[in-house]
Amino acid sequence: MKESDVRARAFAMPLTSPAYPPGPYRFVNREFLIITYRTDPEVLRRVVPEPLAIAEPLVKFEFIRMPDSTGFGDYTESGQVIPVSFQGRTGGYSHCMFLNDHPPIAGGRELWGFPKKLANPTLKAEIDELVGTLDYGPVRIATATMGYKHKEADRAAVKAALAAPNFLLKIIPHVDGTPRICELVEYYLEDIELKGAWTGPAALSLTPHALAPVAELPVLEVVSAVHILSDITLGLGKVVHDYLR
Repeated sequence: MKESDVRARAFAMPLTSPAYPPGPYRFVNREFLIITYRTDPEVLRRVVPEPLAIAEPLVKFEFIRMPDSTGFGDYTESGQVIPVSFQGRTGGYSHCMFLNDHPPIAGGRELWGFPKKLANPTLKAEIDELVGTLDYGPVRIATATMGYKHKEADRAAVKAALAAPNFLLKIIPHVDGTPRICELVEYYLEDIELKGAWTGPAALSLTPHALAPVAELPVLEVVSAVHILSDITLGLGKVVHDYLR
C-alpha cells in the first residue's frame, strides 16, 4: 500500500477494517435513567480537573439504553457525570463510563476521550419500576430504581439539560508511554427530539470496587430522578484546553 493510500484511508484502527465508521452518530429511542445525588465535596474536588469548576457537590448517575445507533448498533452504558462550569458555560463532566459494546468503547475513547471501560449495564422496566444495574465482571457495583412514569417532567428543562455542553478529558499515550494528547474536549448532543420525560421516587446504591470505583463518590442524598426517551445526534467535539501546552 502506497503512503498516499494510507493517508487517504487512515481514519481509525485497524487501517483496513476500522472498529467504527466516521461520525456524527444518530441514536433513535435513546432511553435515559438519570439519578442526581449529593456527595462529598472534598472527594468531588479531587476528581474534577481544572480548569473545570464545581458549583455544588452533585453527581448524576446515568443508565442509558441505546437500541438503535448508527455505527455502534445496540448497547447499554452507565456512568457518573459531574455538573461543572467552564468559562461561564454550565454542563457536565464525564467522570467514568461502562458499556457492553466494543465499537462505542473504541470510538468514544479515540474520538472524544470518553472514559469508557467494558462492563455489563442494563436498563429495563420491571412491573411498576424502572431498574438500572451495573456489573463489573461478576460484581454488582450499582443498582438504581425509580417509580415508572409517576409524573411528567418539565420538558423544556429536560431538553435544555440535554443540549448543555459536555466535557471530557482525552488522554492518548505516546509510544514511549508518555502523554501524546492530554486535552479538555467539549461536545454537544444535537438535533434533539424529546419523545417523553418523567420523574418519580428513586433510590441508588453503590458498591466499592478496585477497578470501577463508582462508590468513591458516595450517595449522601438522592436529589432528583428523570426518565427520558429521545432521538439525538452525538456531535463531534472540539478541544477547549490543552494540558501539554
